[in-house]
Amino acid sequence: MMNLRRPAPPTDPRAERERIRRALMWPMLGAGILIVIHALQELIGGDWSRLGILPRDAVGVLGIITSPLIHGSWGHLLANVPTLWVLGMLTLYGFPQATRTAVPLIWLMGGLGVWLFAREGLHIGASGLTHGLMFFAVVIGIRRRDALSIALAIIILFLYGSMLWGVFPSGPKVSFEAHLFGAVVGAVCGGFLYRRDPLAPARRSSWEDDDETDPETLRKIEQGRLDEIEPPPWQGSDDHRGPDRRD
Repeated sequence: MMNLRRPAPPTDPRAERERIRRALMWPMLGAGILIVIHALQELIGGDWSRLGILPRDAVGVLGIITSPLIHGSWGHLLANVPTLWVLGMLTLYGFPQATRTAVPLIWLMGGLGVWLFAREGLHIGASGLTHGLMFFAVVIGIRRRDALSIALAIIILFLYGSMLWGVFPSGPKVSFEAHLFGAVVGAVCGGFLYRRDPLAPARRSSWEDDDETDPETLRKIEQGRLDEIEPPPWQGSDDHRGPDRRD
């Protein structure tokens, strides 16, 4: 059962503003770096695709680090940059600590999967990272099962749900392997890192301030474990007589 508890208002507005600022700044910085690199590529010229991943080649293994930075055209770049910025912003806001761990893992382990198992040819672009972040956000939302995480997962699926099809072969010039291995690593990171960020304090309801409710019962109600709550002593007793009871 989902624990869709509503987060309480932040107790420290300055900390919340800083969290939002970082969620906006770091993905924007990453997107800016990709744009600058491609602009230099266009200005200097040459075949920068050699910095991509060349599967099972000793030199091509260096592309695990460099391939997400290289794009074949402005159209290729602009297909990735806005998606990368939005996904980075949402995941950094919702799960900052887990995202900071997941991004390098998706980058490196996803690239390693491409190098080991992909088709021959040079694989470039940040689409493996975007697919990894999308799958990471959905899986971590399911695992955490709180209102904020589920809301972020739904928003991301609404915006980028079509990326689910990107893990299947679609054309000779599209590296579905980068999408696939990025998605696999992202999903695994979501499954294992969901506890890295503490849940936000829940908004308290009126019944939570009742002194007669013990902490264990409150915890069960908060977690949706209603079937485990013991009924009041009088409930179910044949000796109870209410004002409307008739024998």
